[in-house]
Amino acid sequence: MKLSNNDILRRLRYIFDFNDNKMVKIFALAERPATRAMISSWLKREDDAGFQSCDDLALAAFLDGVIILRRGKQSSAVPEIESYLDNNTILRKLKIALALKNEDIVAIMALADFKLSKNELSAFFRRKTHKNYRRCKDQILRNFLVGLQRQYRP
Repeated sequence: MKLSNNDILRRLRYIFDFNDNKMVKIFALAERPATRAMISSWLKREDDAGFQSCDDLALAAFLDGVIILRRGKQSSAVPEIESYLDNNTILRKLKIALALKNEDIVAIMALADFKLSKNELSAFFRRKTHKNYRRCKDQILRNFLVGLQRQYRP
């Protein structure tokens, strides 16, 4: 089963216990305002009336907002929001937001009963042109989110 941007948004909202007002604030931190109605439509299940697909721009803005919320604003300029997100970028943004080291991510994956070595993990954070670059598959991102849930909402 493919992880959609909506699934990731729903999971992160649950993991960090964000209410609607907090979600609106997070989008505003990334200077990409979202209304409660927009957020509500992204959080609905695919078969619910009013469901809207969350695009890469919206999820990237949310992840950037979480980074700013948890780490603070780095400079006066807000980083440019990616128009295309892949699992590697999502994992990297969560790593930055939570100030995680590779050892921390390996431990989080272990909480989800998923073994991953530091070498395997570092391949996800390399440039796409690097010979040891590896694409982060949905299973790995899903297990990371499960591990985060077990860590933050046991």
